[in-house]
Order: sequence, then structure tokens, then C-alpha cells
Amino acid sequence: MTARTGESAGMTSGTATDHRTISISQRGNLKALESALRKQWRLGQNIVLCWSADERGILVIFVPHYFLGNFCARPGVDGAQDNEAFVRELISGSRCKPREEFFDIANRLDIAPGFIRLDTPLADDPAVVSAVEQLIKRYGLSYVSDRAVLLFDIAEFSLFTPFEQASQLNSLSYSLNSAYNKLLAKGIEVHFSRTTTGDGYYVWNRALGAQANCDLFFFLLLVVADNAVARRASHGNTVPVIRAAYHVGSHYELYQAEGVNPTVHSYIVGDVTIELARMAEKAQPQQVLVGHFETASQCAPEPATEPSGPVSAPDFIEQCNDGLSALQGIQFAGKTVERLHCRLSGAGGDDDRRVARRLLITDKHGLSRQAYNLEFTIEFEDRTLTLGLPESALPDDSRTAAPDTTIGNEHTAAVVPGLTIDEPTLQEQVEELASLLQDRFEREPQESN
Repeated sequence: MTARTGESAGMTSGTATDHRTISISQRGNLKALESALRKQWRLGQNIVLCWSADERGILVIFVPHYFLGNFCARPGVDGAQDNEAFVRELISGSRCKPREEFFDIANRLDIAPGFIRLDTPLADDPAVVSAVEQLIKRYGLSYVSDRAVLLFDIAEFSLFTPFEQASQLNSLSYSLNSAYNKLLAKGIEVHFSRTTTGDGYYVWNRALGAQANCDLFFFLLLVVADNAVARRASHGNTVPVIRAAYHVGSHYELYQAEGVNPTVHSYIVGDVTIELARMAEKAQPQQVLVGHFETASQCAPEPATEPSGPVSAPDFIEQCNDGLSALQGIQFAGKTVERLHCRLSGAGGDDDRRVARRLLITDKHGLSRQAYNLEFTIEFEDRTLTLGLPESALPDDSRTAAPDTTIGNEHTAAVVPGLTIDEPTLQEQVEELASLLQDRFEREPQESN
């Protein structure tokens, strides 16, 4: 897996455009555009959905902030695309629309477009278009269908004094920045954003794509490692004991109003943050959970020549593990990392055929989701640092334990209240058996010879 910076075409809003490449006249256009957008935005009363270039300025579609909710509640007309799916597609990716498509959108929404006059025509230049996109998104709402997000949660946070709480949040914040710098030194730039949960942080990569998701996984490992090293060297309750979770899913992204301007930093909310919160709620101190997800594409050393199908969480983690060699040479407390390795509990083994054990997490609302327990090691010259919660450390509760059977190995799962092992489906067991029989069939002719 090739280390890359996060400066890719998949960047979302929040990554600054280099205005040095934009002419003075176009900078004037951007300034006038922002002033007009702020005026029509009205402290968050309205949001902008999309825009289209015009020879005298730009066309925009503004709607009241409650409009989309009402629109999505109505069914599509004459067999048209479902309204909610239509809106999600509209606010995903680029907001710049060709003129004909722009007016089709306005007709579908039954909204009259607005017009913002500019002193000079807007240049058809990638840097200018990118700058306009960033402005539009700051005054609107975005939908992302596939992004990795982290949740770091401080264990027993409410039991500490206010000073200790502030110290622990500051320590965790430093670990985030330290992980960023360590990855940057290896040519991996994670343009991360974060929002506080009160006792921790949601963190995501502003870049999109499989490589960005993988880079964020590396980021997770380094944050957990930095926190563990700091905790060993600390005194008192100044460094937190954390639990963490990694998941890939969909979310909405918005910029909240602060005073008369939208915030510079975005906020996210959606399926991925809800799943992370429920996972962290049941996680043990020092445990790292990985959600049960399928992501659209896979990490690879070279760009794929053909589109690949969805990648499951275990396969994704295995691909990330293959790329951990890129982090060799990173230092913690003056000691150089010689090797890193990670795996999901239950995966691998002597014959490397065991499937990862899925945990069934049931929240306070009675809703369930699946997750995996992540274990990883960092090897130094003189010692090995083991992080995450080992499978043997998971408390056993016979009332909620369920057998987790794999081909050639039968074992009873170690679980915690509200955290149980989900049995593999019949289809998964059949596929596993077919794979083993195929291996055996291929070996038998060689053995007979």
C-alpha cells in the first residue's frame, strides 16, 4: 500500500483553496459571492442546495431550512425517483450543475432560482470552481454516503474533577495532533476534523475514498498508542483511559450558525455517528471496536484497473494491516517502531481460516448492531506494546453467551452484558465449508503423487 497525502480530488469542503492561483478579479468575485450568500442565508434560516454558472454571475437555489424535511416526506410524482433519494443525490458531491439540469432541479423542487450578479464573469478554472464549491457548502447541507469516522470516548469521565476532565481532554487532543504529525512524517496527510462529544471526540478525514478511510485507520492506531504511552508515563488522572470505535457509513455534514457567520468547521450527524455512539456505549475501557460495514472500494498499492465490489470490514482491516509497514520507523517516547500488526478477534489462527468473531451489541433502546473487537501490537527493539482488549480479557457472561462456531474450531464466546457473539449465518458457514473443500480438493492430487 503506497503512502499518499490527503490532497486528492476527493476532498470535501473544509480544505482551503490556494487563493494564490486565483486572479485578483476572481478574488473580488468570491468576496462578492460570499457577501451575497451570507445575506440570503439569514443566520441559518435558508440553505443553498446547488448552483450554476451564468455569463453575468451565478444561479443558486435557496430553500428554507425546514423545506427538505417536508419535501422528503412527500412521495415522488408519476413514478419519479423517491424524494429523499433525490435530495441525497442532490447534496452529494459537486453542487455545480449544468444549466439544463439546474432548472430541472428547480422545477422538481418547485422553487424559483435566485441570481447573484458578479462584476466579471466567473472563470471556468478548477481553483475558482473549487473555491465557489467550498462557499456553497458552507451555507448548505451535504450528504456523504461512505466515510470512515472515529469516536474516542474517555472512560469514567464524569467521576473526575473539572480540572482533571480538562486535563484529560487536552491530553487526548494532543494525541490526535501527535498522530497527525507522525503520519505526515511518513507522507500520509490526514486532513482530520473533529467535534467534541463532551467526554471525547468524533474524528473524520475530510478527504473521501478508500485510501482516506485506510489513512484514518492508521490514525486511530497511532492515537491509541500515543495515549497508552502517555498514560504509562503520567501521574494522577491527567491522561485518560479511552475506548475507541471505527466505522464506515453515511452522514450529513453542516456548518452551524455562530453569530452572523457560519462556522469554519463542519459538524456531522447520521447513521455512522449513531452506530459509533451505540458501540462506544457498550465498549470496555481500552477496548477498540470496529463496526460491521461494507465500504464501496478497497485500498490497493496501485489504482484498480476494474471496479471492485463492496469490501467487508474484516477484509478492509486485513488490507490496512498489509499497509502497516509504511509506519515502520515512527517513534514513541524516543523508541523506534520496528513492526505493527493488527487483527480482529477470532480471525486467523494456525490454518488462517477462522472467521472474525462478530459481537452483537444491544443498546438501551433494544436495537442491535454488530461489531468486531480489534487487537494490535507495536514492536520496538526491546519490548512489544499490546493495545486494544485481548479476546481473553473479555468478561464471560453465561446468560448472554452464544456459541460462535467456525470450521474445525468450536469455542464459546466471551462476552459482556449487552455485548454478545453473533452466530455466523447459514450462507457464511456454507461458503466457508465450500472454501475448505476446494482447498482440500486441490491438495489431494499433489498428495497422491
